[in-house]
Amino acid sequence: MRIPDLAIILIQYIIRVDSADLSGFDVEMRLKDAPPAFEIAMNAHPEYDDRYWRYLRNMRIEGALPGATVVRSDSAVWRVTLPGGEGTIRYRIVFPTPPESPRAAWRPFLSPTGGLMGGPHAFLYLPGHENVGAHVTVQVPPSWQVISSLPTDGSDRSFRARDVAELVEGPIFAGQYSNWGYEVNGVRHRVVYWRAPGAAAFDSVAFVRGLELVTQGAARLFGAIPWSEYTFIFQDSAFGGLEHATSVTLGAPSADLAQDPQSHLPEAAHEFFHAWNLMRIRPIEYRTVDYRPQPPSAGLWFSEGLTIFYADLLMRRAGLPRDDTTRSAHLGHILSRYLNQPGNTVLSAERVSQAAYANNPMALGDYSASTHLQGEVLGAMLDFIIRDATDGKRTIDDVMRLMDQRYPPGQGYASADVGRVVAEVCSCDVTPFFDRHVRGGGTVDYRRYLAAMGLTATVTDGMATDRDGAPTPDVGVWVWNDQSEGTLRVRLARPDNGWGRAGLHTGDRLIAVNGRSVASWPEFRAQARQFRVGDTVQMEISRGGTPTIVAVPIAVLQQKTVRVAADPSATPKAQRLRAAWEAGQ
Repeated sequence: MRIPDLAIILIQYIIRVDSADLSGFDVEMRLKDAPPAFEIAMNAHPEYDDRYWRYLRNMRIEGALPGATVVRSDSAVWRVTLPGGEGTIRYRIVFPTPPESPRAAWRPFLSPTGGLMGGPHAFLYLPGHENVGAHVTVQVPPSWQVISSLPTDGSDRSFRARDVAELVEGPIFAGQYSNWGYEVNGVRHRVVYWRAPGAAAFDSVAFVRGLELVTQGAARLFGAIPWSEYTFIFQDSAFGGLEHATSVTLGAPSADLAQDPQSHLPEAAHEFFHAWNLMRIRPIEYRTVDYRPQPPSAGLWFSEGLTIFYADLLMRRAGLPRDDTTRSAHLGHILSRYLNQPGNTVLSAERVSQAAYANNPMALGDYSASTHLQGEVLGAMLDFIIRDATDGKRTIDDVMRLMDQRYPPGQGYASADVGRVVAEVCSCDVTPFFDRHVRGGGTVDYRRYLAAMGLTATVTDGMATDRDGAPTPDVGVWVWNDQSEGTLRVRLARPDNGWGRAGLHTGDRLIAVNGRSVASWPEFRAQARQFRVGDTVQMEISRGGTPTIVAVPIAVLQQKTVRVAADPSATPKAQRLRAAWEAGQ
């Protein structure tokens, strides 16, 4: 059935928090001039599809003519009949029980002093009519402040969104929080921090100053700031972060900030850089708004890896401290991690990208790999190729700027487009590089590219040890919950470690460990922490319906260490290129 044009429909959302019941929040979706029948759905985020439709309760319609109905037609979709086109859809978002601990900073929560709401976890929308705008009102305790990247609509508790994309990319934080800010290029950047009970004090001036310096560096890189205002939403007692078009939600425990006010700046710099390299320069596969799970993206190695690359580089350019004191040391560190996870050297960057986030955990077979790490290594090597081909006149900076110009918001890029832009920047043929490492699998010939920069790499094999010098056990296996079956399944880090050689494979159903049943990943992790070198672990599994016990001897973890250093015999050109690169130019 054709749904009539909804260009004139009026939608007002009201989020209501009851301080006497912080187990969730209530949402009203008031509609006027709507068609008599339509669908509503909950958006699926392309990275973290938390499927919050699982926590939606008490869906009902009020204030409508007789015959109004709302019926679930799919997991995240409801069919609505609304005679007269006017009425209010009410529902409640409840939080998972038991509460998530630790809590991901992008997931909603409530506490006596504040909470996160809105964004992709609260608002139902009308599929097929994503261009419809909305008004949002937040009703919270009087002592709470309210902040969002959404434009205000006449008060500090009322907002508006031009369309559904802006609505779901505008998380709302309400509560008692600290509020700071700074301007870069005349653009206001707001920084809020919510403290949990018993929070530690920290140097807020240094905390905010680090963000300001990173913002200044990004503005110099791209030449302009493409928004009128930006909002950092930091939360105590949380981890991780999630980027949005003009805001970001981040976890930054106050205990960490008390030790070092810039301890979470690398994460913040990463998520902030995503405002360009993911929100603006967007993979072509990413749907802006969709209730269906997002399709795999072949270009995430660029979106994630180059963002990791620039989070580090912008901090160095700003003179901010880094764990790796030099770029050479940092490059050696990431190459070590790259080699110690063989999936990075066997599987193509596109395949690893497509397996990232919410896709099938078995997509990479018995290997694990990181699209972030692969992309950072590939970005470093492409930077070397460009510098060498242009005698230092151009760098990977030029690629980022051209990608921003060539693929503006609304025009996504394909993985192959990156190769074309790099070739244009360096006026050189990078097809073999992309054939082997992006579209195909194979260890990057890092020594070759380092040599062009007057650098050498020394690789040593050795035994991993802990801080006390004791041998580290090789626990290269994880488990995940297969929600379709309600069972745990095994995932290997690599097929040639002790777990793989013993006969385990990714996808094996896990029943018990050393005779004890295991019901969750935390339970397995707790047991794995007790494994010691020399132990033999009895893994009871089921494969193809056949139960069996696999005995796994716990060996010492073997690791490669890469040391990158200057080559004293390098040519004058290579030495000049190295000096500019090491200085972050």
